[in-house]
Amino acid sequence: MVATDDDKPFRGEVRLAGHRRVSHGLGRPLRSGLTDEEEFVRDLEAYLLVLPKSAVFTHLTGAQLLGWQLPRLPEHVPVFVAVDLDDPRPRRHGLICSRLVRERRPVKRARLPVEAPEEILLRAARDLGLIDLVVLIDSALRVGDLDPDRMTNLLASGRPGVRMLREAWRRATGKSDSGGESVLQQFHVVMDIPFVPQAEIRDEAGRLLAQADLLVEGTTFLHEYDGAHHRGRDQHRIDLRRERGLTGSPYVRRGFVLDDLVNHPGATMHELDRALGRTHDVRRLRRWRALVDNSMYSATGRERMMNRWRRQDGIIDWSKSA
Repeated sequence: MVATDDDKPFRGEVRLAGHRRVSHGLGRPLRSGLTDEEEFVRDLEAYLLVLPKSAVFTHLTGAQLLGWQLPRLPEHVPVFVAVDLDDPRPRRHGLICSRLVRERRPVKRARLPVEAPEEILLRAARDLGLIDLVVLIDSALRVGDLDPDRMTNLLASGRPGVRMLREAWRRATGKSDSGGESVLQQFHVVMDIPFVPQAEIRDEAGRLLAQADLLVEGTTFLHEYDGAHHRGRDQHRIDLRRERGLTGSPYVRRGFVLDDLVNHPGATMHELDRALGRTHDVRRLRRWRALVDNSMYSATGRERMMNRWRRQDGIIDWSKSA
């Protein structure tokens, strides 16, 4: 999507019909028929008018531009950028600006400058919870955006956020097709249920019956995340075909939705414990609830994060600690 002369962002007050305000003193002509992602890119193009040339989009903004799966987010998330130490930091409502204190290694997406993937994760680790970070890492690994050597060097440093990022990196499998599937994997980790992600299920003749989200090790239990895409017509056909393939096999499929994991983890834990023939351990449930409460998957976690961003709105300086 290339902006024509009559579609370019502009600085100044929005006074005419047919235009919309992006932020204070920034606007764009109205266009119909655009996707949310296209409008997102157009808004970021407008912010470039007040940003120095060194600016790169980072944190959740950079992650979204790279096409990563994002955790559940509040309705209004700020735009995150980083600029060189000597450059001015613009103050705009909805813009959080941090400092680049190391060599820039930006990439381009949708013609916009984006910070290096490992740096995006580190900045996000200073704000987000463990589950949120695992969702980002799984997605970044899935699309091949992370360099293992760069991640190793970063995780060996003592920079702010590294401890949280190191734990999320240890937990991530890079083998999940959605954020909800990553949450399901982490639920099994906390519940001490070992699993094989994206397991290929074959019959005695070696024919592929299905590829399961999770195969519980030592059992014939297939645990899968049933997200909204499973309600689509095409996916429903695929699911039915796969279920027919499993008919007559020893494998038992169980589907889970996000509500099971976030709002009813106790009932879900008891269901799994009964299936595995083990006693309940309330400590597992407490650990999981603590993780959820400190993530974007809880209302309190989202509100706490929004309060933090409101305090930072307009300017944040990491130069003394980064």
